[in-house]
Amino acid sequence: MLITVRLVKPLKNATITYTAELVECTERYVLLHARWTKRPIDLDVMTLVPGDHLYEHFYSDRWYNVYEVYAEDGGLKGWYCNVTRPAVFEPSVVVSEDLELDLLVSPERDRILTLDEDEFAARELHIHDAAAHREALAALETLRVLAMRGEGPFAYRRERV
Repeated sequence: MLITVRLVKPLKNATITYTAELVECTERYVLLHARWTKRPIDLDVMTLVPGDHLYEHFYSDRWYNVYEVYAEDGGLKGWYCNVTRPAVFEPSVVVSEDLELDLLVSPERDRILTLDEDEFAARELHIHDAAAHREALAALETLRVLAMRGEGPFAYRRERV
């Protein structure tokens, strides 16, 4: 089953829309599989290139989503994490609002990089939505801890993509 994903980026006044294949679905969790089709992007820890596989973990009760990134040949490239508001699940649609703060994790989990802190600060959530600001920072710390421990979505090593 194909799902439409809408990644809302208020700071950029944009919504990125694409389709992905449904892998797993519960009331509070959706796992999707998508292929990277855009131009290559160098993210320091990894480079996304056309043909890469992304296993995308969305949660309706957590302030983040996590993408497991695999090369076309199946090798794990790492994880790309977005700090977001909890995802909204609609019939055949997942909506996720990006809060600009990202975390990159290498396949060995020995490099964990925080990205876009300046964009997160520009959102001024600490002024306009203090509760969301606290949740976002807590989500970033939760992701770091899960990554260091190899737990949650960081425990996955798919045998075949």
